[in-house]
Amino acid sequence: FCFFTFSTRLEDLRAKLENEGLVNISYVVVNHQGAYSQRKFHLLKESVSEYITVYQQDDQQADVWTTLNGNKDDFLIYDRCGRLVYHLGLPYSFLSLPYVEESIKIAYCENKCGNCSYTEPDIDGVCENITKRADEKLEETELNPAGHHSHHHNLHRHRHHH
Repeated sequence: FCFFTFSTRLEDLRAKLENEGLVNISYVVVNHQGAYSQRKFHLLKESVSEYITVYQQDDQQADVWTTLNGNKDDFLIYDRCGRLVYHLGLPYSFLSLPYVEESIKIAYCENKCGNCSYTEPDIDGVCENITKRADEKLEETELNPAGHHSHHHNLHRHRHHH
């Protein structure tokens, strides 16, 4: 899809999460190995901020997406311990939908690792606020007047543990 749309949405999401207190998250875009993507690498690199790393695969190496059992439009979300928490494919990987953002928040706030030197000092307050806002949104959605319907999606359905 369009580099500009993707990079703008990814940068907007990065900034939004940082403004909410989710800091020290690494964002990496892996460019596809195909010839077209290789030629457009410089445009992709120029379209994202310095806070988002763009990785160019060498055409002689094993394809990263094949190695990770994914596709070029997937989002792989790892926790602070380096474990894969979510693997989101299309259509769940569209940045216009809430799945990527919510998956990042859950991976950031879940404390599956136990005591961890990678945990941010203020994480409890940040995550409490995120949970509170999510609960408020859910209450608003559930209070929709008759005739309006809401869709509740449990992100855990799309979860893959490796």
